[in-house]
Amino acid sequence: MRLTDLHRTTSFRLATLFLAMFGVVSLLLFAYLYFEITGFEIERVDDWLQREYAAQVRVGTDELVARFNHQSQFDPRHQRPFALFDAQGKHIAGGLPGDRPELPYFDRPFSTRLELPEQNVPARCIAARIRDGRTALLCQNTRELDHFDEELLHALVSAGVLMLFTGLIGAAIVGGGAMRRLDAVTQSIEEIVAGNLSRRLPVHAKQDDIDRLVRVVNGMLDEIERLMQEVKGVCDAIAHDLRTPLTRLMAGLDRAQRRAASEEEYRAATESAVVELAGILGTFNALLRISEIESNARHGNFVTVDLAAVVDDVIEFYEPTAEEKGVTLEYRRAASGSIELQGDRNLLFEAIANVVENAIKFAPEGGHVSVDVLRDGAGFGITIADDGPGISPDERQAVLRRFYRGEASRHTPGNGLGLSLTHAVAGMHGMSIRFNDVPTGCSVTLLRNARPAIIRTVD
Repeated sequence: MRLTDLHRTTSFRLATLFLAMFGVVSLLLFAYLYFEITGFEIERVDDWLQREYAAQVRVGTDELVARFNHQSQFDPRHQRPFALFDAQGKHIAGGLPGDRPELPYFDRPFSTRLELPEQNVPARCIAARIRDGRTALLCQNTRELDHFDEELLHALVSAGVLMLFTGLIGAAIVGGGAMRRLDAVTQSIEEIVAGNLSRRLPVHAKQDDIDRLVRVVNGMLDEIERLMQEVKGVCDAIAHDLRTPLTRLMAGLDRAQRRAASEEEYRAATESAVVELAGILGTFNALLRISEIESNARHGNFVTVDLAAVVDDVIEFYEPTAEEKGVTLEYRRAASGSIELQGDRNLLFEAIANVVENAIKFAPEGGHVSVDVLRDGAGFGITIADDGPGISPDERQAVLRRFYRGEASRHTPGNGLGLSLTHAVAGMHGMSIRFNDVPTGCSVTLLRNARPAIIRTVD
């Protein structure tokens, strides 16, 4: 951003706006002070003139001549020139030389300029009619008062100009700081757009509104980077996990094409290809279901579901599988009755079934799998535990990602999407997945805190 773009920044505009508002208020205040101070000085002079006027008009002409001549002896600088004029305007007495000046009116103070020796000075005067058509003129030299007014006005204007100059410098400093911050943010954004997703917007220690916005954007960038890494990981995992079944499928079809000579051999090759394609299709269906769940597209299908009844169905479904493998499947409820919540019954069944199936799969022959439905005032949960190889603490978050398979499951059938689907369904229903610390095997809890508006327990 160039210096010529300074006026386009919000900070500079706000600073100049406040400067203009402060300037208007200051101008009104300066004008009020100026007129009040000058008005006070004029009122003070007028008050003195009114008192002198009242004192002079009550005396006779001879005494008035004596007073004016006496006063002129003690006023050589003509600070308060008095004068008495006859009916023709000729000077009779007093320190104001020359004939009577033009008078706008009598008996009220007025402003004029007096022709004194070698100078023309401003004055505030009052004129009074005396007997025999004579006129008494009493004046106060206001040259010092006018000089004070000029100095006051000069001081106020200087203060205004200094305030304006200082304000503009401050606005430029604030706008320049905003420009530097925006330049740094813009540069970071350009790097991010260019592909550097690890770049983050700079954060200062000011804790202002821009920093709050930058932190939100950085959080959004963290989430975008995580999603991009997850997409990349999913793509890599898809390529890795589908390469083996596709290779087997291609090899089987090629072998059948080159070697099969009977209908039974072609049928066997076809059945093998169908099995491989079914596995591939199942992987893609699982991915689509996870994406659909994470996008909350199925919230519209929520109805009141008895979670305890769903667990009952899962146990009933997997009891033959556990018995066939020689695994003891133990099912316990903390309390009788049903646990009702708003949800999708099919998705909840599939999520719980994935965990139970994994527990049976990894439990050794003659092993033990337990399913406990827990319920208390804090909420409810389902704990599935087995005595298999377990999941190391370092892998507990990783196994929730798509296609991730731990060391203990690399040589078992599966695509690494079961726990990802369970995690997505749990999040959709406001539940969390927690791995419990147990001496042997693995213990997983699907937990949800109580929300009276959604969860109801019916006994």
